[in-house]
Formats: sequence, structure tokens, C-alpha cells
Amino acid sequence: MTSHDDLPESAHGTPARSPIEISLESSEPLYRQLRRALEHQILSGVMNPDIALPSSRALSHELGLSRNTVNAAIQELVATGLIEARSRSGHFINTNLLNDEPKTHDRARLSDGPIDWESKIRPIPDRHLPEITKTKNWQSYPYPFVAGQVDPEEFPRLAWVKALRTAMDPEHLPFSVRDAIDEDDPLLTELLCQRVLPSRGIHVDADNVLITAGSQQGLDLLAQLLVGPDTTVGVEDPGYVDAKHAFTRVGGQLIPLPVDAQGMIPPEEQLDIVYVTPSHHSPTNVTLDPSRRLQLLTHMRQTNSLIIEDDYDSEFRYQGKPTPALKALPHSDHVIYLGSFSKFLAPGLRLGYIVAEPELIERMRTHRRYSIRHVPGHTQRAMALLIDSGQFHRTISRRRTQLRKKWETLTSALEEHLPWTVPFPAGGVSVWIQAPPELDCRELAEECLRRGVVIEPGDPFFLSPETNLNFFRLGFAAIACEAIEPGVRLLGEAIASVLHRA
Repeated sequence: MTSHDDLPESAHGTPARSPIEISLESSEPLYRQLRRALEHQILSGVMNPDIALPSSRALSHELGLSRNTVNAAIQELVATGLIEARSRSGHFINTNLLNDEPKTHDRARLSDGPIDWESKIRPIPDRHLPEITKTKNWQSYPYPFVAGQVDPEEFPRLAWVKALRTAMDPEHLPFSVRDAIDEDDPLLTELLCQRVLPSRGIHVDADNVLITAGSQQGLDLLAQLLVGPDTTVGVEDPGYVDAKHAFTRVGGQLIPLPVDAQGMIPPEEQLDIVYVTPSHHSPTNVTLDPSRRLQLLTHMRQTNSLIIEDDYDSEFRYQGKPTPALKALPHSDHVIYLGSFSKFLAPGLRLGYIVAEPELIERMRTHRRYSIRHVPGHTQRAMALLIDSGQFHRTISRRRTQLRKKWETLTSALEEHLPWTVPFPAGGVSVWIQAPPELDCRELAEECLRRGVVIEPGDPFFLSPETNLNFFRLGFAAIACEAIEPGVRLLGEAIASVLHRA
């Protein structure tokens, strides 16, 4: 029972304490419940020590308890010394007993003041690295050239809903709702090995595969297991920002590897790990030259080092055929392959996978268990059903056609409205643009926003961002095709305005 009526009031006419709850169904005696409730109110500071506690008669009437029950609770509080009886005045909180506790005003100050979290959180070694940021509410702008996003209208909503629903059928339900501990959905790993990876030239068994919550989690798992304070990690410069954070957070020593029109220049020195995006380099989208692939593989094998291959959007190539993955080449046991379902379906799905040697997969499986256990079973089974139905590959084909049209529209508009020539690699979902040295693209991004155009400055992709301010990126997956040309025209006007002020 809970009483809100007849609560004693303070001098200001407001209740001096919160309601007391007594349960008739509880096995705990009623007087013990009352004592515990009053004790909690006293110790939490909600009762005024200058005002007498309600009389046993008042509490009895308020709570519907006998006076004997109320008196028993009060006498126990007196016995503990928490309250004291004052002649002809009633029962009061024993403030002497509470003197060892902070004073009322001190308690308020200690509990209400801000916590100095900087002194409590361990130092984070990647705080000096730049981060990729997205314009808030980018969907509200008429010309959103944002990367890493998709047009929601292009998502296979009906097919995905059907897969989710089917995953709840009796045949699939156990795999959708079980606690799999550290296992992955066997149907998803089977279909991944049979119908997805072979298109990249990769032929492996289920024990070579780990399902992840997006390739981001894959990077984190690899960083935690393979990288330490003495580990040298070669990273493309410019390159994927989040990978640099993942390696630096565990103490890795980043070694910049330059990128040109043929992709990353392989290292000459011995490195422990090289992280590379060979199909479509992030962020320039150039493809790693075949001779450099062989050079990189040979060098890393000779030095007994590892390659992390991030193959995040190889499906989207608009001229020619996709090049095989590094993991597909002979003698690639030391290549760890990262793949993702998120980039071409929807980033919010957070579903990816790792292909590596079984010994590493098993260690990663155990490590994942103590963070998230496993990717939600319902999502895994639904993705397996989407692949099995053929809708997965139909979606990729349809999306590739849609993106090719957007890519052609964007490149044509840039040739018309940009005051300098830009090379256009034949794949990816964004275009990387190097502007004249005098153009500060952070300032350009602000000018574009004033015109309703969202672009992304390119300086965060460099390990030395302050000396690389004349780069920006245009994503074209999320913007409507008909908005591309007028958006680029406004971009050209913004460039002219910023250069005029420079």
C-alpha cells in the first residue's frame, strides 16, 4: 500500500517526505517494512531534522496499520539511535548520530557538484587524432553530398521485413533468439562462404569466418588482439580515420604510407602490420595497382608480417571489372580480410565479417564473447535468408546501377562547374577532390552550408591535417540524382566566393 494523503507538511506547505510503500504480500513483517522505509528517508536526507516525525497515530491512520505495528517500527529506530524521543515534543532525527556524515549543505554540495571525469577516466592515446564528423541534420539540406550514408528509399525494405519475419518462423526461431555464447549463425557463415566470398575470389570454410557488428568492430577486435605499444602499423596517408583511432587507442605506432594514383606505396622497412584498402582506397577511391599488390604481399611474407585488408565497398565499380581481393591471391595466409554488409545495404544494420586463419578467428571469437557475446541472432538469420532468397545479390545489382547513374551525373557536373580538372576513379560511393593550395576546404564547407550544400573537408584523413586543408570529399549515395547537378553548381559558386576572399 502507498499513502499520499495527510502527509506532514514543512513550513512552506510542501510535503516533508516521500510516500511510504508497504506491501501486504511481502513475507517481511509490516513493522520491519515501515522501519526500513523511515530509515531510508532519514538517511537520504529528505526528512527535515528540525521537524518531529509524524506521530504513531498519524502514521497509523495514513498507512492503515495498527498503532502497535507503527510503535514497534519507531522503537526499533530509537534502539538504533537513529531517532530520539524528546519530552512532550515527539520523535526527532538524532543529528548527533549523523555528525560523522556530511552536513546537510555539504551533502548537497557533494552530490550536486560536477564530477571531475578527467581525473577518473584513463588517458586515451588517440585524442590528438582528428575525427570524421557529419553535419547534424544533414538530411534537412537540399544537397547533401555526405559519405557513408545511403538513400533510405533505396533500401530493400519489403525484402528485409520479409526476412525478419521469416526468421521468426519455427524453423528459424531457435537461431534468432538463442544465446549463442560465442557462435555465429551457421546458415549465414555457410552462405557467406558459398555465395558471397567467391565473388571476391575467396574460397574458405566456416572456421575461417567471424561475424562482426560491422567492420568497425572487426577493426577493434584486431587492434586489441594484435596491436600493442611496440607494434608498428603502416596506414595509408590519407587514409581511413577510424582505423587509425582503433590502432592508436591500444598503443600502436602509426607509420604513414603515401598514396598516389596507383594506390598505397608499399613500405620498404619492416612493419608488424599494414592496414590497406586496396579495392577502393579510402578516401581517394583509387585501386591498388596489381604490381604493388604483389610487392606488398611479397614484402610482408618475407618479413613475417600481417596485412589487414579492408574491402568495404568493392561491389561498386562502374567501369571495368573489380580486381580480386588480396586475400584471393596465392600465399595470402597472412592477409586478414574485413568485409561489410552495411555499406551497400544500410550502415545502421551494423553487420560485417572477418576472414582469417582459424587460429586467429578462434581467439577473436573468445574476445568478442566478453564484449558483446555475438551479433544479434535475429539479424544474422535475416541476412542469411536475404542471401538465400537471391534478394541480396539483386539488391547489389540494382544499387550498382543506381550508383553508376549518380556517379556519371556527378562526374559530368564536376567537369562542367569545377574550375580545375579532377581525376575520377571508376568505383566507390564518393569523389575525392584536391583543390588549389590556397583554398581552405574547412572554410569552403561552411560557405557551402550557407547555400544548402553539404560537403566533407578532407583534412581529417591525413596524419598532418593542418598542412592538408585543400581537400574535400563528395559522397553521392545519399543524395537524390536530380539534386546532384544543381548542388555542384552551387559548390562551384561557393569555391569562387572563398577563392575571391583568399
